[in-house]
Amino acid sequence: MRFEVTILGSSSATPIYNRNPSSQALNINDRLYLIDCGEGTQQQMLRFGVKASRIDNIFISHLHGDHYLGLVGLLSSLHLNGRKKTLNLFGPASLKEIIEIQLKYSETDLQYNINYVFTDPEKPVVIFENQDITVETIPLEHRIPTTGFLFKQKKRNRKLIKEKIDELNIPIEYFTAIKKGNDYTTNDGTVYKNDVLTTAPEAPKSYAYCSDTIYTEQYFKQISNVDLLYHESTFLNDMLDRAQTTFHTTALQAGQVALQTGAKKLALGHFSARYKTLDDILAEAQSVFPDSELAIEGKTFVIE
Repeated sequence: MRFEVTILGSSSATPIYNRNPSSQALNINDRLYLIDCGEGTQQQMLRFGVKASRIDNIFISHLHGDHYLGLVGLLSSLHLNGRKKTLNLFGPASLKEIIEIQLKYSETDLQYNINYVFTDPEKPVVIFENQDITVETIPLEHRIPTTGFLFKQKKRNRKLIKEKIDELNIPIEYFTAIKKGNDYTTNDGTVYKNDVLTTAPEAPKSYAYCSDTIYTEQYFKQISNVDLLYHESTFLNDMLDRAQTTFHTTALQAGQVALQTGAKKLALGHFSARYKTLDDILAEAQSVFPDSELAIEGKTFVIE
């Protein structure tokens, strides 16, 4: 099953050369999900081959501009390109007012519906579910109400061993029960254990998107043992005071979060524009969590 994240924007607050504000495209089983939508996201989608028409669900972590100022432009482009399908938009309740007032004064009447789902920054809530995944909010601690998002693949059924099924000539009406782990009993009473008829499915994959937050352990249990953790790392640790004042995390702290939560891999992002190169940020995180990488524009993280 395909499960991968393409980074569209990695800068904090303001764009700088080669780094745009926050945005990511998550591809799960060839369904696209957009996470945050900073300024310039449409251009980045064009640049990296992410088709806007395939996005039905957009998740906005909070209402600082570097996380949503590209959204109205994207919604307008979808309208101009003839979209008819309903779009699900997950984010703070005030986002609806922000969008509607801009559409009102531009006299734009969208050809499609927006289904708003408001996030609660105080407690984790499952806000989306389909046959592939669940999406759960991660309450974070920032200067304004903020949530991250935890994408978890659902446990899949066991896989039939075709050769064995054919050999025993098992009728198709038994397939569903066998996939769910049941044994198969023939008419003469012979029992075939499930583990000779099937193989185990892949372990469910998971991705935690931890947007802007001060270092705090309040969400550690919720994100424990994820396959990929994206965590903001706005500053180097020599600017810890600045990070705490602005409710952000340092690269060293991001590495500590990954270590303490048992993440398999850490993706670092939301870099301050003061850093023209990012080698020191990567080195600082790797000093405590070696499997750290930079979430730079155009990079795709494949969750195996």
